[in-house]
Amino acid sequence: MKYKFLTLSAFLVLSFAVKAQQLSKPIWESKNLPVPESVLYSATEKKLYVSLIDGAGNVKDGKGGITILNVDGTVNNAKWVEGLNAPKGLARYKNTLFVADITAVVSIDIPSGRIINKLEIENAVFLNDVTVDDKGVVYVSDTRTNKIYRMKNGKSELYLENITNANGLKWINKNLYALADTELLKIDEKKNRTVVAKGFEKPGDGVEQLKNGDFIVSCWAGLIYYVKANGEISTLQDVQGKMNTADLGYNAKENVLYIPTFNHNSVIAYKLLAN
Repeated sequence: MKYKFLTLSAFLVLSFAVKAQQLSKPIWESKNLPVPESVLYSATEKKLYVSLIDGAGNVKDGKGGITILNVDGTVNNAKWVEGLNAPKGLARYKNTLFVADITAVVSIDIPSGRIINKLEIENAVFLNDVTVDDKGVVYVSDTRTNKIYRMKNGKSELYLENITNANGLKWINKNLYALADTELLKIDEKKNRTVVAKGFEKPGDGVEQLKNGDFIVSCWAGLIYYVKANGEISTLQDVQGKMNTADLGYNAKENVLYIPTFNHNSVIAYKLLAN
């Protein structure tokens, strides 16, 4: 009996660990957004920057742009920036917003909303996500060519190759975290790679780190994962076949996730809950 009791206790502890995190019901949903791909939360301004493809994700048609939402989901500025092609990942350094736009990284002055630079990346095919380090150096992934490029001093260079389906990027504490197909990698300053987690059902799209060091990973196909720092993963949401879950944003103070639904044409906010 004692042996059975311990086994049951261990099972209950394991079950609790797997189910310790969950998403609330939607707090709000901002609709009628033409193909939102990425959300970036600004704690300074308490606003959400949302990239809108508004068409095909690989066509230079000038239909794309950036809209600004308030944190309650209402529209602050529907046409803050226009004339982009198929804008995807967003990252900020001081007062500059960087946007991955098919083969170029676009720089936008945040106070004025004016495009100040478009840097074409040589040999780029499908730039997807972007992040910035503490010194303002920009990193951008090219999903089609399995590469990551680096931008500094107004020039671009190839930084890493053989990053399968390179997509979500996040610079954290001198390390570059990258989603490579169904794995989350940590890449140090010497370009050494460590697998943080693996086994996502579909290729990863967006990645955010939580205050406790764990991660949230979204997969475009409709999956959101909770990833512990030790690599353990659990599913927070599976809406495959109903809508997409693209490059998410995160409000650390309120513990709120902002999910762009791509072809569902909305952004949905959820609270991250602990049982």
